[in-house]
Amino acid sequence: MEQEAVFFNRDISWIDFNRRILEEGLRPDLPPLDRFRFLAIVASNFDEFFMIRVAAIKRAFRAGVGPEQDPAGLSPEALLKKVSENARDILGWQYECLRNEIFPALARGGLELVRPDSYTLPQMDYLESLFMREIYPALTPLRFAENGHSPSINSLSLYAAFRLEPSEGAAGLDGTGLHGLEKTSSPEDRIAIIQIPPAPDRIIWLPTEGDRVQWVLLDDVILTWGAYLFPGYTVRESMLFKINRDADFSVDEKRDEDFIEAMEEVLLRRDYSRPVRMVCSGDSRFLRDTLARHLGLEQEDIYELDGPLNLRTLADLAAARGFEHLRRKSLSIYPSPEFSGDESIWDRISRGDVMLHLPYHAFDSVVRFFRDAAEDPQVISIKTALYRTGGDSPIVRALEEAALNGKHVTALVELKARFDEELNISWANRLERAGVIVVYGLARLKVHAKISMVVRREQAGVKRYIHLSTGNYNDKTAKLYEDICLFTAREDIAFDAGLLFNMITGYSAISSMRKLAIAPITLKDRLIELINREAKRSSGENPGRIMAKMNALADPGVIRALYRASQAGVQISLNIRGICMLVPGLPGLSENIRVVSVVDRFLEHSRIFYFANAGTEEFYLSSADWMPRNLERRVELMFPVLQEDIQEQIRAVLKACFRDNSQSWLLNSEGRWIRQEPRAGDSPFRVQEYLLAQAAGEVENPWASRQEFVVRRSPPSEG
Repeated sequence: MEQEAVFFNRDISWIDFNRRILEEGLRPDLPPLDRFRFLAIVASNFDEFFMIRVAAIKRAFRAGVGPEQDPAGLSPEALLKKVSENARDILGWQYECLRNEIFPALARGGLELVRPDSYTLPQMDYLESLFMREIYPALTPLRFAENGHSPSINSLSLYAAFRLEPSEGAAGLDGTGLHGLEKTSSPEDRIAIIQIPPAPDRIIWLPTEGDRVQWVLLDDVILTWGAYLFPGYTVRESMLFKINRDADFSVDEKRDEDFIEAMEEVLLRRDYSRPVRMVCSGDSRFLRDTLARHLGLEQEDIYELDGPLNLRTLADLAAARGFEHLRRKSLSIYPSPEFSGDESIWDRISRGDVMLHLPYHAFDSVVRFFRDAAEDPQVISIKTALYRTGGDSPIVRALEEAALNGKHVTALVELKARFDEELNISWANRLERAGVIVVYGLARLKVHAKISMVVRREQAGVKRYIHLSTGNYNDKTAKLYEDICLFTAREDIAFDAGLLFNMITGYSAISSMRKLAIAPITLKDRLIELINREAKRSSGENPGRIMAKMNALADPGVIRALYRASQAGVQISLNIRGICMLVPGLPGLSENIRVVSVVDRFLEHSRIFYFANAGTEEFYLSSADWMPRNLERRVELMFPVLQEDIQEQIRAVLKACFRDNSQSWLLNSEGRWIRQEPRAGDSPFRVQEYLLAQAAGEVENPWASRQEFVVRRSPPSEG
């Protein structure tokens, strides 16, 4: 009898992922700037989490949605309570570590944060002069009236709030009181807020004293000397705060004729949508409660922090120059050996497929693919799907150059890439001005596939060169994110790529693909078919085998298929960086499923899927995680790895990921993630360290042999 499926909650699992990131920041063996970077990542992640996920849970709560809507069975009310408890735990550890370990360690290393209660007299003189000269002119104090017109408070921006009391005998603009307020007005009515300006930088460097480098926060300086902005008033209390507003809403998909304008309206709405959370310093209960009432926030929505707010805007501190002794040594990035020498990129790809493993190999080969296409007179067309490319992107510049050189260039720009919409609109306009045909995504579907096609006229006829990837065309994140991409000139894959671009940019009936699986059309069905096939061909003597690496596993249909495969005896190994709703290790349901997570210096981002298939092994790479949004509401790709030597490389990557005993965590059936450590007699093994050494040519691939993967070599049965 088939056992009923059980699930972990998606949002609690996401919080657990950030707990694992935080654990890296809590490690005393790491240099302090690296620890600070991990803590800043957690802070940034929680901002987005509250703006998207918590906002959605709150809407479900207001709508009276029941627990049956959550596969884990939690009601929105119960989930909000769990989220609050877990988030407060993490923030408590985060700020305790900042105060008691990281900032003291930075100070011992010569990089000292000075808070207002520790300013020396010379520092006070310097900062007061700096405030009046450079900061004061840029500030705009705004009156705040809880029951009247009050200034808008932008999401994510940092603000200083002041509670003011009129000085004796002060007169206002109309002679009755300051700003027209009657002298009999309650002091509680006099609140002003100031937005901390994004420029100058939040970090202010103090004049050097000996061999120490000291810095202060712009927000501390504004709080300390903010009274200058309110002549005739005394500052009774002050505090810092920021809010997170609901950002979980989408563009009006029906407005195709002015889609960019519609996206700009979405960006504007984010600054005026319903508040979800307020983060503040604990300096004034009065200001905290007054602002919370005005914003419609309950006490459980308020998070008081004992330390600098908005750590995400201080992330550049981790890269401050001159403090290499406070961070880990910079890593070398190696060029791909496949694209060396004088051979043209087209000749190399024509000889066989090429795999690039980022960031162990440089992103330069991807940039070269576009630059060579832009300059090559034999290239007649370039088509690409861009999701996130970053600011001054070399790929965007190459596409501009290609269009100016008279090539037919088409770029699908996904304006719905959350929190990158404004940047994408900007460079989409640049591309259009250069003559690129720009397509702005699809109605109701976010295009998340990473694919490009170069069409080249050659002696034997027109030939297509394809680039497929698990990650974005972003030269900045390519140094931080682990991803895999594939260059190929295979005609069957090129044929499918052509169909895909026609479907995205024009009107095209859904066509069957030879090699590519596309969401939301065939990818989910194909995945479940592969899992079911593994279960069908598994036996006690020859158990099936599935290995998968991804960022998140949250699709109930796929999870149920994995449970069925486990019950059929299939041995399943899952390497999942973040969310995992599957419960491993349950007798009779998932006892054959093992789930691990690697959290290290690089962000694990590639999606790799392996199926033993009774000895006729299959390897796939994909842009899609196994989540409903990826499989049902996005355009995603899964593509096969067909070349044997690249299959061996993929096999080595998977094997190394599951061997890691230094930076990996094991998920148990109770939902606890347990840090893995070398067993007695085992040597420490760290997958990212190993892959870097392999890219440098310092180690051989010890898993080139297929024997540890192959389950059986008999041909697959029919059906």
